[in-house]
Amino acid sequence: MFEKRRYKGAMTKDEIVQPDTTPESAAEAEARPLTAHERIYQALRERLLFGGFLPGKAVTLRGLADNLEVSPMPVRDAVRRLTAEGALESHGNRRVSIPAMTEKKYHEINLTRSLLEPELAEMALPNVTEAEIQRLITIDDAIDACLENGDVEGYMRGNHAFHFALYEMARSDVIIKLVENVWMQFGPFMRLVYGRHGTANLIDQHKQAIDALQQGDSAALRTAISEDVHQGTLLLSDDL
Repeated sequence: MFEKRRYKGAMTKDEIVQPDTTPESAAEAEARPLTAHERIYQALRERLLFGGFLPGKAVTLRGLADNLEVSPMPVRDAVRRLTAEGALESHGNRRVSIPAMTEKKYHEINLTRSLLEPELAEMALPNVTEAEIQRLITIDDAIDACLENGDVEGYMRGNHAFHFALYEMARSDVIIKLVENVWMQFGPFMRLVYGRHGTANLIDQHKQAIDALQQGDSAALRTAISEDVHQGTLLLSDDL
């Protein structure tokens, strides 16, 4: 079920970043080494986004720790965080699973994405540069190759990279975190959907979004992202 990942070195108290009241820049924060907890959190988050967790399959905390080759404590802390974010569901026997996708939850996810993602895209528009547009084109070209080759995981990674490369330009810490949380909640189910339907008939609105960015057309950009969200969630509704 899981792709094995190795984390080199024992986890000691030296890995924990101590509180610091000195302000740091975004670049300094990004360059700062991750704590053991944060590394495990990011690893589990990646699995949620790209199909490393299968809905309906519960796993033990010990199993996760063994698979990641780490001690149970940082796994327990990361799982607790993901459970609070709604991405995992904890059971009394030290097992966790993906929360069930109900019709109500589906509609809430669809509503949240439809409201927030076009907004983030429009907020990003004033900050977009030619270099960033070229980056989006490069990502979209890689997505097209994945679609042609039937590479489901590659498509999922590329689709995520495209959307969040655009959304990060909005420079909105609050909204983007909400959207990231929602993506973690539907990611595992999309992996099943793409596995069943394949990639041959997948259609996105990325090129329309790129055209809108190049033209500086906010209305067209919102429409492209709205349609892209709709097409993705429509596939999920067929499997409810």
